[in-house]
Amino acid sequence: MLQIENTLVSIDIVKENFKCNIKKCKGLCCVHGDSGAPLEEYELNILRDIYPLIKSYLRPEGIRTIENEGKYVIDKEKEYVTPIIDGKECAYTIFEEGIAKCAIELAFVDKKTDFRKPLSCCLYPIRIKKYNNFDAVNYDRWKICEPARVLGNRMKLPVFKFAGDALTIKYGKEWMKKLNNIASNILNSI
Repeated sequence: MLQIENTLVSIDIVKENFKCNIKKCKGLCCVHGDSGAPLEEYELNILRDIYPLIKSYLRPEGIRTIENEGKYVIDKEKEYVTPIIDGKECAYTIFEEGIAKCAIELAFVDKKTDFRKPLSCCLYPIRIKKYNNFDAVNYDRWKICEPARVLGNRMKLPVFKFAGDALTIKYGKEWMKKLNNIASNILNSI
């Protein structure tokens, strides 16, 4: 583990490579899992506010789930997450040509909202667990992401660089600069 400010960072996000390959995985990270996408507290109001702007992008079952359960829910770990449809995909998921996509992100691309999608989705495969005095920043290995590991290895793109913009949003430019310096030392020693 690497310590940067109030975070403990898994060395795997430096040593492992990753690049989403949605044509191969079909966006299954939006479909499988125990709960929806983890949400930051500031995102709760955003989801409430943008819902009328993104509703036309959603599937009927997504609308029904959101209107019955809410724009967000609390999961079994007592954390805010997006609701899921019948124990499967995120309620904000749509399908185009057999690929799961985020309706929020499609609305963002169409300039209907300035909110791209939940930060946890932008961070993936990095998952953050909050503790009292620190955040644990970990690499989440999931079998469905094997095509992303293959592509990441081919491109030699470390996980932390793949998720660099989202990490900068979460922790700031100075934190990211520190991670880049540590990572550079680690990667040069390999």
